[in-house]
Amino acid sequence: MLDDYFRQYGLIVILSVIAVIIPTSMIAVSWFLSVIKIRPTNPNPVKLSIYECGMETIGPRWNQFNFRYYYFALLFVLFDVETVFLYPWAVHFRKLGLFALIEMGVFIGILVVGWVYAWRKKALEWR
Repeated sequence: MLDDYFRQYGLIVILSVIAVIIPTSMIAVSWFLSVIKIRPTNPNPVKLSIYECGMETIGPRWNQFNFRYYYFALLFVLFDVETVFLYPWAVHFRKLGLFALIEMGVFIGILVVGWVYAWRKKALEWR
């Protein structure tokens, strides 16, 4: 019994060790090649320029964003993913029967309660 346990999880241990060794060895080889001057380092203004949006930043680098943006995005993702769960149910609606209809009614009811709660807390208003 215990031998079967180690056999099952031995592959996970081996893959975990490989997952740590490969990136670590790549970083170590890169560092070693830079120490012995094989890896080129040619810093210039083009390489050090901003590449994300192409514009210089205005103000300090660490700006605090309003939490409402994240809250709105999380609510969008939540309701978007929940509607994806409705699609397989709608495809197999006739095969599932009355129990699945009641279960989906409870599911949609929970979503409506969450939507009304977010609406009352004015989380859906973009100010």
